[in-house]
Amino acid sequence: MHPAIERIWKLVPKPAQDFIAAAVDRVNGVVPPPPPQPDLTRRHRVLIGPVNYAGQGYRWSRAIEETGDASARNFVHAENNVLQYPADYVVPWRTSEHSRAWQRAMVSTIADDYTHVLIEACVPVLGGMFDGDLRRQVALMQRNGAQVGIIGHGTDVRLPSTHLLSTPWSHFVDSDEWVAAERVEAVVAENLRVIGELGLPTFVSTAGLLIDLPEAHFLGVVIEPEKWANTAPLLQRDRPRVVHAPTHPHVKGTPLIVPAAQKLHDEGLIEFVQLDRTPNEEMAAVLASADIVLDQFRVGDYGVAACETMAAGRLVLAHVTDQVRAEVERHASMPLPVVEATPDNVETVLRDIVARREHYRAIAASGPEFVRRLHDGAFSREVLMKHFLTV
Repeated sequence: MHPAIERIWKLVPKPAQDFIAAAVDRVNGVVPPPPPQPDLTRRHRVLIGPVNYAGQGYRWSRAIEETGDASARNFVHAENNVLQYPADYVVPWRTSEHSRAWQRAMVSTIADDYTHVLIEACVPVLGGMFDGDLRRQVALMQRNGAQVGIIGHGTDVRLPSTHLLSTPWSHFVDSDEWVAAERVEAVVAENLRVIGELGLPTFVSTAGLLIDLPEAHFLGVVIEPEKWANTAPLLQRDRPRVVHAPTHPHVKGTPLIVPAAQKLHDEGLIEFVQLDRTPNEEMAAVLASADIVLDQFRVGDYGVAACETMAAGRLVLAHVTDQVRAEVERHASMPLPVVEATPDNVETVLRDIVARREHYRAIAASGPEFVRRLHDGAFSREVLMKHFLTV
């Protein structure tokens, strides 16, 4: 939508917006899809949505179903799923925001068929109902008998003001080219205020988010370790192959580390390859061909990409704060096998890897075991069972 048109559209009262959108959908033959249905024979029936960032809503759903006593369905707005991660149910944002029929059907289905609802990233699961007021939507679902929880994914609950204190390379330091930090601060502060008022069971996908949600439970991201496993030798080439494949260069710190990597490439010490928006289905082959993966250097946390790299037995370099390392080591009973590197010392670390290959092969070799302990779905399932499904 053109910015000028969007500004005008926002001035239109919500009932009028809904009427206009519904009329346009009727003309275009758009029919609201029926809500997702769980397996009604299961005691616990969970709905997760509606963002599915990095396919995690879908992965958590599959992990929940491994209990044998639960059915789970995730859903996502089509516009939030541009990378086409697997999802049980995809609905256009326009439908969820403006279709009263879809909203009523979701309310009825949740009341009749689901026992639990997990709201991702403070995005309303009932779309535009009550003008998207999360408090009122939660109250309605609770009155209808559902247990409700919240999952924080990242920017939705990460305050720029606290993140700037946790790492000097924060992506909020010079974020104007990405998103204004003050705007993020206002949105996140409101999300945290709503979460505090609701008092629901709350979970975070990565350990760094516990800084802003200390009462939340670390849930962990989930991957399929077997998809990434390979037997390719590591650090045996004269010039180790170093790969950097950022989904968002500013957030990953790409401009801060590429000059050092390129310098070593030009020296002939390493082979540096930078990739741009490689489809997820191609990344397994990319990782198998790499020795070292430069992950992220500004957030101070780790997520799906690092887990996939560890599962592949490759060496991950990233900046991960002491707080994150201590938290995940407490749960995994082993250190996080991500080599600490910052924009200030990444060149030195890469030179050390080339010089001490056996030392770093051992670190990479522990990656698959770490992933099995925290990120294959079993740990996440136990957390949700203990703190949500059986409460």
